[in-house]
Amino acid sequence: MPTTNTGLRAGGALLEPDALAAWRGFLRLHSALTGELDAELLTAHGLSLSSYEVLLFLADTPEGRLRMSQLAESVLLSRSGLTRLVDRLERDGLVRRESCPSDLRGFNALITDEGRKLFAAARRTHLAGVRKRFLDPLTAEEQRTLAGLWERLQPGAASGDGP
Repeated sequence: MPTTNTGLRAGGALLEPDALAAWRGFLRLHSALTGELDAELLTAHGLSLSSYEVLLFLADTPEGRLRMSQLAESVLLSRSGLTRLVDRLERDGLVRRESCPSDLRGFNALITDEGRKLFAAARRTHLAGVRKRFLDPLTAEEQRTLAGLWERLQPGAASGDGP
């Protein structure tokens, strides 16, 4: 069987067609879904997907606050990227920054009442989009299988306990 140059090279060997299709499918689906969900949030609420994610992590803490370093790890942004994003959210009145009492060199991000209101509305939009574009086309069994595969590839990925 002739070899084509359409596969990805790993150590000089091309990926098998099914392996390449699985990898490309994951990348394309992730890109399409995040693009569509981002556009939907921007249109409906003027909020980017990254901003939504920051508000999500803050809103889901008991006091609505996290250390900036913890927040950067949670949302998978660099510290400088998170700082710029929190600057914008702070200008919009959605987040407030405060000194960290246990480390005066550090800062906490705190979701404001305005941020909570916008987040609550955006969460409904976002979850409806996730259901429509990702969950509804799958059966409950397929969803469980997929979650299991994510856990096998990266423990904690499906539960939110991972890196």
